[in-house]
Parts: sequence; structure tokens; C-alpha cells
Amino acid sequence: MQTTLAGWVIGTIELMAALFLVVVGSLVLATLVFFVVDRNQTRSAVLRNYPVIGRFRYWFEHLGEFFRQYFFAMDREELPFNRAQRTWVYRAAKNIDNTRAFGSTRDLRPEGTVFFVNTAFPTLDEDAVAPQPLVIGPHAREPYAHAAFFNVSAMSFGAISAPAVRALTRGAFGAGIWVDTGEGGLSPYHLEGGCALVFEIGTAKYGVRDAEGRLDDDRLRAIAAHPQVKMFNLKLGQGAKPGKGGVLPGAKVTPEIAAIRGIPAGADSISPNRHPEIDCVADLLDVIGHIRDVTGKPTGFKAPLGDVAWIADLCVEVHRRGVASAPDFIVVDGSEGGTGAAPQSLMDGVGLPLREALPLLVDTLTRAGLRERIRVVCSGKCITPYEVAWALAMGADFVNSARGFMFALGCIQALQCNRNTCPTGVTTHDPRLQRGLVVTDKAERVAHYARNLMYEVGVIAHACGVREPRELRRWHARVVGDDGLSRRLDELYPYATDPAGARP
Repeated sequence: MQTTLAGWVIGTIELMAALFLVVVGSLVLATLVFFVVDRNQTRSAVLRNYPVIGRFRYWFEHLGEFFRQYFFAMDREELPFNRAQRTWVYRAAKNIDNTRAFGSTRDLRPEGTVFFVNTAFPTLDEDAVAPQPLVIGPHAREPYAHAAFFNVSAMSFGAISAPAVRALTRGAFGAGIWVDTGEGGLSPYHLEGGCALVFEIGTAKYGVRDAEGRLDDDRLRAIAAHPQVKMFNLKLGQGAKPGKGGVLPGAKVTPEIAAIRGIPAGADSISPNRHPEIDCVADLLDVIGHIRDVTGKPTGFKAPLGDVAWIADLCVEVHRRGVASAPDFIVVDGSEGGTGAAPQSLMDGVGLPLREALPLLVDTLTRAGLRERIRVVCSGKCITPYEVAWALAMGADFVNSARGFMFALGCIQALQCNRNTCPTGVTTHDPRLQRGLVVTDKAERVAHYARNLMYEVGVIAHACGVREPRELRRWHARVVGDDGLSRRLDELYPYATDPAGARP
């Protein structure tokens, strides 16, 4: 028996030695191959001068963003969202205690920092009221009344996965909020959740297009026939890439997605940079009026702002035609808005940020006497309570968020949305990766996140002495100036007056 055991040990050692030699030999061979390839290639000066070793530079560069996120960046340093913001969303989505000890890590000194001013006599709990429903589209055949001020922004099926859509719509139903379908058409997964839906019509008119890519009235009526579809949103553009259409890589255009959108499977899905039939504000009102007439549902549009002169022109045209012709809502998207993929030149350098675009839009509508007729929805990095409270104080009726709800679904900001390799299953169509997103669990987190955020916005409102969040006004917040001192927001952005001389 000892002889047998000794033979087994010797055999194992010999096998391991052989495997070691194979591994070492393979590494030496691979090193020689890479050396020859790197030395003779002409694309990279680093690899040409430092063959093999130079490859570590690119590997470390790739790993750098992950090491910074987890080990080196401070809680308030990262972009587009820092760890403190993400942590708040994660805890709200898990419905666990979100209080903190020993003081805030948010620095209130930098220029542009906004904070709210509390009153000496906060609103008592028994005096607080729930947000009241606002009617959208009073001149549509089927107006829509909606109370929740925080809702799910546009994310199309295709840009995000089927499990993500299912979890979002189920969670939205539980929280009583709407979901914007994004420009990718209406999928069965949108309908199964039971929540209110805003159908977005992008420049490619996915889901409501004919063979030539034009608006198909029969398809419009079919979409509108679903009672869950409450409104139609005509997308002119989005904040991350003003003046450029959407791009869905061919790897993400599955046969199912292609059938819903009405496009070829496996090919890059590229939207035009604008609606070809809309050349001016008169054309825009014509198309909005047509969609509203065909569907019977409230209809508005979404756009990032570069300036508001064209909004003023639109208001003049509305008054010429009559207030019934006005868009039922406008979704203003800040340049800090998110997307799966966009040129860095557009993300970094084009369009107004929401902090400027929102008050400009609200004041332009107020001066035209259309502020109550046209509801204002905003989107652009509003994922925590004080950001949403700021938007309401500046004049928004509703606040949309996409990335906030992505975090609620489990997004870890891996920055792989456009590669079909999302590690949490949110933006990938790889079944292996989608397995990580358990719909029932994430639907609960979506609902918890929405409820907890709206509750804490209410806490801010009550601290300011108003009964509900939509009663917040610009004078309830201050912003730090370049001298280090704060000013009231209504001093920095004075309220406009309407034709009757009234102001909000």
C-alpha cells in the first residue's frame, strides 16, 4: 500500500511538473509572438518601442477607472455620479435607514452649491398634504391627471434589457409613477407591469413608422388603444447629444427588438438627427396637433435647450392659433442628461445645463401667459431629494430620472452601457448577464426608491414651511456665488410676470 501511495505522489508531482513546463513554455512562446508583433506594428509608438511591456500600460489604463471608483476616489469626487449619490439611491432602493452620523460630507462652500433655507416654523405633519394631481392636456379627448412628481425618464427597450423594463414597470406601478418608453417602441414588457406609460416618438419613429420611416396613423391608433398609454412625447433631441440621433449598436438589435422597432435585425440602429418634416415651430405644432387628434391623448415634446428664442416664437404661434394648439407639456433635458452612447464633444460642450435651461423655459412660458397651459417636465441628473426639490422650486411640475432608476435596478456605473457587457444585466441582451437582474427583487427596489425619494423631498418642503413639494419656490433655496456668499435663487433667477402682471 505504501508503494502504491508513493507511486501516486510521484506521479502527481511529475504531472504538475509537466503542466508547469507547458505553462512556462506557453508564456515564453506567447511573449516571443507578442514581441515580434509589437516590434513590427506601426499603430502604437509605445508598443513599438517597448514590446510586450507596453501592453501593461493599456491594461492598467483600463483598470484605472475601476480602482479609482473603489479605492482612490473620495465620496464626493466621481463623475457622472459620485459614491455619496449612488449610496443614497442604493439605500433608498433597499428601503434601509438612510441617516448619517457625524455631519455631511457635502462641501457647501464651492460656487454654484444650492441649499434650502429652513423656516423657524416648519409644517406640522398633520398640516402636510399629499401632492395633488395635475391635469395634463385639458384639450385632449382623454386628459391625464397625475400626482407623483418623480417619474421614470426615457429608456428604450433595446438600450436597456427586457428584465430591466419589466422591473421598472412593475416597480412604477407599485409607486404610482409613470414610465417613459423611450424611442424604441412599445414592448410587451412595458405593458405587463401595469403602470402608466408615456410613449416616446423619436426621430426614427420606431414602433409607429411605415416602410419609409414616416409616421403611420394606424400604428399610432394601435398604440393609443392601450389604456396604459396616457401620453405621447415627441422627441426632438436629448441633452447628452443635441442635434444627433440615437445609436443602438447592431449587437443589441435582436430579432425581437428589430420587430418592435420595425428595422432590420443585427444592424446598427441610427436615428436621424431631427424629424425631417419639422422645420419650424409651425411644423412642430402641426405634428403635435396631428398626434393628439389621432390618438386622443395629451401630446408634448422633449428637447434640450440651446436658447429659448424658439420657445418664445412657439408661444407667439400658439396665441395666433389659440391655446388649444399648445403642446400639453414640454420635457426639458439638461446637457448633463445621460445616454448609452454619445460623442464626447456633444456631451461635454453643447447645450444648456438644467440649472439654466429650466428657469429660462419656465420664465418664457410665464411671460407668454402659457405656464398653466403647458406642463413642464425636466430631466438631467436629478437622482437625490435635494436635486428634485431644486427642480420643483425652479418651476418644474414633474421631474424625470433615468440613471437614478438604473441605480435602483443595481447599476454600478461600470460605464459599459453601449457594449452589451453590462455586468448587472441592466443594459445588456446577453442572457448570462441578464440572469443577475431578478425582476421581482428589483421591482421592489424601484418602488422603494421612488417612494423614499418623494417622501424626503416632502421632508425638505416641510422644513421650508410649505405643505407639499410643489409649493416650493425659488426663494426657499440659495446658491453660493463667486464671492463665497449665497444668494436667494429668485435673486439670481428673478421670477417673470405673466401678461396680467402676476408671477408664480
